Amino acid sequence: MDLIKTGIGITKTIRNVSRLREILVIFARHGFDEFISGSLTQLIPNFVLPRSKKGIKKELEEQGHKDWGELLGFRLRKCFEELGPAFVKFGQLLSSREDIFDESFIAQMKILRDQVKPVPFDDSVKIINESLGESWKNVFSDIDPEPIGTASIGVVYRGTLKNGSKVVLKVQRPNIKKVMITDFSIMNFVSKQIEKVSDEIRYLGISRIVKDFSISLQNELNFNIEALNSEKLKKNLAVHDKEGLFYIPKVYKEYSSERVLVMELLDGTPFSEAEHFEGQIEKIAPQLEKGLKTFIKTFLTDGFFHADLHGGNFFYLKDENIGLIDFGLMGHLSKKGRENFIAIIYALLTFNYENLVYEFLDVAEYESIPDIDELTSDIRDALSPFVGLTVQQTNFNVVLREVITTLRKHEIFLPREWFIVFRALITLDGVGKSLNMDIDLFSLMESDIYSIVKNSFKKEDLIEEAVWLGRDFLSSSKVLPRHIKWFLKDFSKKGYAFEIVHKGHEKQFDQVTTAILFLSHSLLASVFIGSGIFLIGTRVVNHFADIPTVTYILWAIATVLLLKGFNLSRKL
Repeated sequence: MDLIKTGIGITKTIRNVSRLREILVIFARHGFDEFISGSLTQLIPNFVLPRSKKGIKKELEEQGHKDWGELLGFRLRKCFEELGPAFVKFGQLLSSREDIFDESFIAQMKILRDQVKPVPFDDSVKIINESLGESWKNVFSDIDPEPIGTASIGVVYRGTLKNGSKVVLKVQRPNIKKVMITDFSIMNFVSKQIEKVSDEIRYLGISRIVKDFSISLQNELNFNIEALNSEKLKKNLAVHDKEGLFYIPKVYKEYSSERVLVMELLDGTPFSEAEHFEGQIEKIAPQLEKGLKTFIKTFLTDGFFHADLHGGNFFYLKDENIGLIDFGLMGHLSKKGRENFIAIIYALLTFNYENLVYEFLDVAEYESIPDIDELTSDIRDALSPFVGLTVQQTNFNVVLREVITTLRKHEIFLPREWFIVFRALITLDGVGKSLNMDIDLFSLMESDIYSIVKNSFKKEDLIEEAVWLGRDFLSSSKVLPRHIKWFLKDFSKKGYAFEIVHKGHEKQFDQVTTAILFLSHSLLASVFIGSGIFLIGTRVVNHFADIPTVTYILWAIATVLLLKGFNLSRKL
């Protein structure tokens, strides 16, 4: 058995090396030979890497008028088109990363959205039969061989079940899972090697993008997960969609599998086909606005949302409801993440630049802490054109892009889950804009954001936070003495020594120490005062003048702390 496993492993390795050579040859042919030869020659023999006549640097010098982003995007696009669906899919992902790449580069990657090769119908039929375990003719009375949609992972066909129900079949491309996994493992390897010799590529964090995308791709390659996503979203929307505005098509689980998804065919028009809505905008706009508002409320409450709601996945149905399709790419934000998001939008609405910076730094990725003052100043400059405008006059899409561009300038990047959130909102905002509707996400979010911020100070929430804080403190207090004991034991054995020298700054050092003590006394006093106020009106026994006795005790402690803090402040 071990011998068989070893043989399979060797075969797989040889196949991967062969594919790697093919990838490197194509990259070298399109001008990336300098990156390749500089990063991989220590690992791969020279004969594997044929060099092109011109390196990308030389070509840039010869064509000085060419923008770096445009030329890089053009070269990569040519490579991706030759290399197949995994690389095309990756290019499509890059086309949405406005937080990392320039517009000229993005424009080249967007061309890949239409560069998907068709699949012969016979190949799809073979996969359908394998999925069903029998001939498709035993289940379907008809399947239209002309696809209604072609993507890098699958192909979509119209069909009719034996009972007359109209359906769509989403069928995976042949061997796509094996191809994707192989190519992404190679892509991950190559990107890491290139980052070792190129600061610019390392700065872009391509290997991080590859890793994040490969994780989400695992879900997209399993249509069973997409079916579960549709059911979960339907359940979440039902809580807030009191009018039944949204419609999620039925999944026929008995005919679906990891490689084939059979869903109800929606009777409507996608919002991407704007020409079909001429003369109907006044009727459609209120429905779309209510739909977007419901979608946002669901996201803010549950944190689970459709992450790819472009016009093609958004349908206006014959019964004037809104239908959704394609649940392969979903986003999720934790409770903490939703709190950060609400704080970010609230800071944008109130133009609180300092809070905006700190909230972004709390969720973003960066190698070193940026200059906070400079970053805040740049954010202020970027948003200054919007100061004084009403929420209705402020374009959410433009504001968010300005902020993301400023963060990128300071080498601050959004993690995958956060970029999915903002990309989803930008895409949603674009749906209304494409139909020339006067709908803006800031307007739709404003009331919900203010309401959530106001309700965040409810007694129940504060008590819950206090309970969790106390639990964390108790947990830490149990292990802290042990860690201190272990540290002191290790400290005494190894003879550590440290010294703090602040010559010439004794006065400033004392002032800082005093300020910290003053601040700590003030904060503690505030906690005791607030706790006392909180107890007023509760069922605490032993009252005096309608105020609990314990409240007086807490206020007395707060008074002592404030007096002590006042004495400290006189030394500043």
